[in-house]
Amino acid sequence: MSGQLWLLRHGEAEPHGSQPDVDRELTAKGRRQSVAAGRALARLGLDFDAVYTSPRVRALDTAALACAELGVDLTVHAPLGTGFQRSEAVALLDDLNGDGRLLLVGHEPDFSQLAYDFTGGRIDLKKGGIAAMRAAPGELLVVLRPREIELLAAAR
Repeated sequence: MSGQLWLLRHGEAEPHGSQPDVDRELTAKGRRQSVAAGRALARLGLDFDAVYTSPRVRALDTAALACAELGVDLTVHAPLGTGFQRSEAVALLDDLNGDGRLLLVGHEPDFSQLAYDFTGGRIDLKKGGIAAMRAAPGELLVVLRPREIELLAAAR
């Protein structure tokens, strides 16, 4: 297993209890965060070999908006909906050729735990935030908060 694992937490969503959790939609701010994330990743010149997203509406919409900016397709991956684990990420990385780059769109606390499991580092991944790591050796590359992502997205 080698390659890079990039994590995008879904953007801001409707409050808990407004509807069933799986159906919670992005707010206007969450949609802006999602577009900015895709635009920032594109401005960084990142190419992804695969993009997988949680089937939950807020993550699926985040992925669709970000992927539109990146010009890449996404795949719905049910395990990203809840309880996603390191072994599942390893399996997705193993499907890539060589030193590929994988983008996952999903939820907390799964992503912070994933970062810890790969790198031993503790992160606080905000809604609309991005984290990246090199899978082997486990090395945390970057953690970006939504405000930093907005600045990257707006850079010319």
